[in-house]
Amino acid sequence: MNVTAIYPGTFDPITLGHVDLVCRASRIFDRVILAVAESKAKTPLFDFAERLELAREAVADLVNVEVVGFNSLLVDCARTHGATVILRGLRAVSDFEFEFQMAGMNRSLGPEIETIFLTPGESYAFLSSSVIREIAKFGGDVSAFVPGHVRAALVRKFAVSG
Repeated sequence: MNVTAIYPGTFDPITLGHVDLVCRASRIFDRVILAVAESKAKTPLFDFAERLELAREAVADLVNVEVVGFNSLLVDCARTHGATVILRGLRAVSDFEFEFQMAGMNRSLGPEIETIFLTPGESYAFLSSSVIREIAKFGGDVSAFVPGHVRAALVRKFAVSG
């Protein structure tokens, strides 16, 4: 059985918590699609092309992981790429209510697609992209939380805007 999972998010920016989840998923599933949402409704720090490139570089060594961008319903993106599993990360109980609601809606829109939740490794349970952006904005060291190329991109981004 060849199972493809899709891991969606805005990844603004991608963190070591995201990478940890993708690495673990790559050992479970035959193929993993890391799907970067365009998210025009949000105001991301990094534009769509930058987030795609940062994500690609972060998972470049994982042979069964592919990075794609999307600006459609997640279930439509999943179908386009042959994914039968939506992978979501749960950091804390506070994530559960929103993720449970989204899983129900996705099941309604795509009953052939299952949602599976993974918890992050203990050292990444507190990470979020918004916290990383805030630390970097004020010159804090994020090197323990993001890949090196992402840290460099954050430094450049805030040097330009600061």
